[in-house]
Amino acid sequence: MILLLLMPMKKLLFLFAMLFSVKAVVAQGYKPVKVDSLLTISMPANYTQKDTLGQHIYTASSDFGYVVTMVEPNAKNNQPLKKAGDLNDVLKKYMNGIQKQSGNGKIMNDRDTTVGTLKAKVFTLMNDDGSGNIQYRDFLLIYTKDATYTFQYDYPDMRKDMIKGEAKAYFGSIKLSPELQRNDQYTDIHSTASSVNTLSILEIGGGVIAVFVLAWLVFRKRNTISYE
Repeated sequence: MILLLLMPMKKLLFLFAMLFSVKAVVAQGYKPVKVDSLLTISMPANYTQKDTLGQHIYTASSDFGYVVTMVEPNAKNNQPLKKAGDLNDVLKKYMNGIQKQSGNGKIMNDRDTTVGTLKAKVFTLMNDDGSGNIQYRDFLLIYTKDATYTFQYDYPDMRKDMIKGEAKAYFGSIKLSPELQRNDQYTDIHSTASSVNTLSILEIGGGVIAVFVLAWLVFRKRNTISYE
């Protein structure tokens, strides 16, 4: 107790925020959701599901933010990518498409990662409405020949120091079927260079971007109200 009293107020508030964050994740209760036959993720138990033109969208309010999981089957005649560079191009252009659709969004912390055996793209999109209302959206993108997966965690600037435990619980719960392997993303798994035109792939993925924008517009007002 004496140590707590001697702590600077800023550090004390941060400590309580982190403790409350971990506690809240446990209290909220996350439920495994099988978004298709190959991928499962845990969502807050209050999640809702919408199916639109073959696209599956799972959304839920969490204690500190808002989570969105989307999966869109790619066209049945979708041609596989050949090399790792082709996958990087698809993910980068997909990320830039999301930024463009967001209006004044700014991409932050863009980096490549892996989920199981699959390559993925991680980034944060920051939106500032000009009046001090700053929103962050953390993304994780996974592309395979058969489907594109988008995982999104939204939160306001005022809670950016409180969401670590909750965000980790969400993104860290992604579970892939053993059937999903690197060659489901591109065929030459030892390659690093790009050689194919990715325009057709991006056209297939355009529906996902459109759904992302629709989901953001529909739920943005609800999010803002819940943060106040």
